[in-house]
Amino acid sequence: MPWHAALLPLAADTPDPAASVKEAHESVTNAASFIEENWAGWLYLGLKILLILVIAAAFRSLVRKSLTKLITRMNRGAEAVEGMALGGLLVNAERRRQRSEAIGSVLRSVASFLILGTAGLMVLGALGINLGPLLASAGVAGVAIGFGARNLVTDFLSGVFMILEDQYGVGDKIDAGVASGEVVEVGLRVTKLRGDNGEIWYVRNGEIKRIGNLSQGWATAGVAVQVKPSESLTRIREVVKHVAENMAKESPWDERLWGPVEVLGLDEVLLASMTVKVSARTMPGQQFAVERELRWRIKEAFDEAGIRIIGGQPAADGDEGEAPADPSASVAPPSALANPASPQSLATNPIPSPAVGSPRITK
Repeated sequence: MPWHAALLPLAADTPDPAASVKEAHESVTNAASFIEENWAGWLYLGLKILLILVIAAAFRSLVRKSLTKLITRMNRGAEAVEGMALGGLLVNAERRRQRSEAIGSVLRSVASFLILGTAGLMVLGALGINLGPLLASAGVAGVAIGFGARNLVTDFLSGVFMILEDQYGVGDKIDAGVASGEVVEVGLRVTKLRGDNGEIWYVRNGEIKRIGNLSQGWATAGVAVQVKPSESLTRIREVVKHVAENMAKESPWDERLWGPVEVLGLDEVLLASMTVKVSARTMPGQQFAVERELRWRIKEAFDEAGIRIIGGQPAADGDEGEAPADPSASVAPPSALANPASPQSLATNPIPSPAVGSPRITK
């Protein structure tokens, strides 16, 4: 075979430079034409997405700053009121601060979720993505998460409504059913209480079915005094009124008493005693201190006036107006053994021994 015949296949496989240049030119031309035809749409889409993101970020920042200023203004108002006279009776700055911070946190989170979520859906819609299946799957996932974390959702929603309705706050004395004590911290999921013995109770908001707030509005201090039935009720009323007038003029009872001390009358009448009921409206949470001070002062005033405070049983010294002691109470009941002729006494006598020389019975 001649050498030029062996080179023919190699020549056939070698690409033509002119054809390669032509193909490259056509590819570049097609790409340029494609870009020229679609660059306006791409630019419009990019600017649209950028505008959506910028507007969402600016609106989110504006809303969060407005909420922060509103919360700061609420806290400043609470601090100003607390610095005034009797300000501590009207507002608790720590309670207002925690409540406003919790509400602000919830509002900021909800605002961010709504704004950013809406912006994300608008961006996906601008890209031409079908939102129907996405929204359907998100709804199914939300239902599944809701069923799986229903306790957490219940606690969160209960905490939100509790804070919005201001059912209780820091410093309040409450009875939550599962636990009772002073509110130390209020959260969206858990409320922290300090019990009477110093223990800390962590109560989930979803477990609280009813709340008894002992620190809202006003409280009532009630004192019951037991005296002898022979005492003059008019004199007792005068002494108690004198005690109440002096107590209302002294500090700090002039602030803790929110109404006059009233003698309600006889609460109970017995043969050996009668109970006089005294009541007063007080500052919330101060009723127990007022009751202790009122008992102290009434006892001292009754001692000076000669009015004796007694219990439910009569005294043993038999003073005037009290039932005398029963003399038969110390006498023992009659016994059958006191009569020597009674069958019981004869049965206790010893059996006499047999006489000497008496016949002995033998078999």
